[in-house]
Amino acid sequence: MPNLSAIASQIRRDIVRMVHGVASGHPGGSLGCTDYFTALFFKVMKHNPNFNMNATNEDVFVLSNGHISPVYYSTLARSGYFEVKELGTFRKLNTRLQGHPATHEHLPGIRIASGSLGQGMSVAIGAALTKKLNGEKNLVFSLHGDGELQEGQIWEAVMFAAHHKVDNLISTIDWNDQQIDGPTKKVMNLGDLAAKFKAFDWEVLHLDNGNDVEEVAAALEKAKTMTGNGKPIVILMKTAMGKGVDFMEGSHEWHGIAPNDEQLQKALAQLPETLGDY
Repeated sequence: MPNLSAIASQIRRDIVRMVHGVASGHPGGSLGCTDYFTALFFKVMKHNPNFNMNATNEDVFVLSNGHISPVYYSTLARSGYFEVKELGTFRKLNTRLQGHPATHEHLPGIRIASGSLGQGMSVAIGAALTKKLNGEKNLVFSLHGDGELQEGQIWEAVMFAAHHKVDNLISTIDWNDQQIDGPTKKVMNLGDLAAKFKAFDWEVLHLDNGNDVEEVAAALEKAKTMTGNGKPIVILMKTAMGKGVDFMEGSHEWHGIAPNDEQLQKALAQLPETLGDY
């Protein structure tokens, strides 16, 4: 198996090719979160590509910001959940790879439909409580966009998790300071996120470089050591939207548009092919 950085490079190639192929999708956040997905699925999380919806005796991942489906689909395929060649059907007619993950397509690895922002925290908490009720020691991981934290349901769920001591949950915030309409500070300032989560009685970890795959893996491993102590855990992960493609990095403009033919070639020139393109 190639190293994590090599895997991340291939996943980024998949992302830009998938979105370009249908001139539709969300490359910015997908590229920014590639290192997180790589670290989680290829090193940290205990999961089984022979997909079982009940996830008995394995860890669970919940993607809340479902619009970054390209990185999710690529990671699942490269992890063995379904054939890599299916990535070429992204967003096409009758595909299982919908623009936002959907359970009715029965795509292995997809546990919830996550097109509407703000709901994933509630689902993750439910999954974590189920693990506890079933006497399982496995963990639940969730990922959320920072703009998504403007949804009120998130904070109801955060309060619930602390009150019920959901200490087998590790939530990560993709803190890239961007959302579809511009910088989060201009759309609706999130303020001091660490202070907010601490006030809600969560354990807070800071990850200053969420685009270093080894640092992401180390932060997730550290979070695992903090589980079981009565508090849910959140990792505030700083990333750059569009990471890996220089003309996309740091700009909200690439939240939801696809590269044209020339831009695709520029992007691929920066992303080594390591596992073979689909």
